[in-house]
Amino acid sequence: MHASSGFQGRSAGLGLALLSAFAFGGSGVAAKPLIEAGLDPLHVVWLRVAGAAVIMLPVAWRHRNLVRERPALLAGFGLFAVAGVQAFYFASISRIPVGVALLVEYLAPALVLGWVRFVQRRPVTRAAAVGVVLAVGGLACVVEVWAGLSFDLLGLLLALGAACCQVGYFVLSDHGGQGGREGEGEQAEPPHPVGVIAYGLIVGAAVLTVVARPWGMDWSLLGGSAGMNGDQVPAWLLLGWIVLLATVLAYITGVVSVRLLSPQVAGVVACLEAVIATGLAWVLLGEHLSAPQLIGGFVVLTGAFIAQSAAPKPPSGPVAAGAGTGVAAGDVEGELSSGRARH
Repeated sequence: MHASSGFQGRSAGLGLALLSAFAFGGSGVAAKPLIEAGLDPLHVVWLRVAGAAVIMLPVAWRHRNLVRERPALLAGFGLFAVAGVQAFYFASISRIPVGVALLVEYLAPALVLGWVRFVQRRPVTRAAAVGVVLAVGGLACVVEVWAGLSFDLLGLLLALGAACCQVGYFVLSDHGGQGGREGEGEQAEPPHPVGVIAYGLIVGAAVLTVVARPWGMDWSLLGGSAGMNGDQVPAWLLLGWIVLLATVLAYITGVVSVRLLSPQVAGVVACLEAVIATGLAWVLLGEHLSAPQLIGGFVVLTGAFIAQSAAPKPPSGPVAAGAGTGVAAGDVEGELSSGRARH
């Protein structure tokens, strides 16, 4: 009986993890037509985050104790995992293909391990180092370095900025996100991940409001349509896709899947996000990648998986085990990172 219920739970968790990866993977595909229709990338990010924050307000009210108990974690998640990652990612896809931008972000495991090895001066396993080498080598194929870097350099740097924001969130979590109040030695229940997501969206919306200045946005564009590989799609429909599916549904299903599976397993499934995003961009946007780029993308994901799985587990937090899609920690940070620091 217990084995049957456990199998059902894992099956449900796997289904939710796949749904989360699909929902996150579609964010760039829905956002790029809006950007090409004339909306500034920062305005699209603000609409996404602010819309999701409004929907999550009841959840934030229910977990209002987090404001007092975990201010640094909420600020870090909002600044890095929400505002930073989203802004850099959406800015990058305005200049380079969606699949390439997302694959560049999968350098996050390599950057995390670099922080562990050279800043924290903790050893990393040989397998983790191999994963980093694979990820970097695969990325060289994705951007076709033999062709003199055929992609927009600024677009690549913006995608790399998104990866750095993920690393910043994990580093902050390592220093202040464990059980107990920040700055105190007492142990307590870890903060509820959905509550942290809700406040992260609120903090991210506040930061982006200052940066994006939405009062200067051309709101009339939302009443028009946007081109998607030759077809015209209502702008409001794309915005609803971004807010409801690619943000609210994606974060919640990601968190629930981790609870039914584990941060490591859900993180591995989340690697499919890059495959899904590339496939959707190919079909819906006509962004075709060459054979070397597809092979390089596979190598990037393989390297990210190895680096994530082989990284040493730190005694105090998830930094050493963190990747762009999952961390080997049983606390809230593991659950959040599989539900992302993502798009």
